[in-house]
Amino acid sequence: MQATVGDRVRINSRVVGMKELTGEIVEVRGPSGEPPYVVRFEDGHERLIFPGPDALIVPRPGGPVD
Repeated sequence: MQATVGDRVRINSRVVGMKELTGEIVEVRGPSGEPPYVVRFEDGHERLIFPGPDALIVPRPGGPVD
């Protein structure tokens, strides 16, 4: 998994009734765009994450596409 600053991350809930988390990657701490990422979520809080298989990286508009 690789990302750049400005990409978005969507984390699907594994629990019925919980909503999907979405946020913007504000810092990439791994080499070559790899995790961990600092993400600013829609409610304004920031968290260091290591995305799992339930996460999807969405490239920022106008950014590089694989």
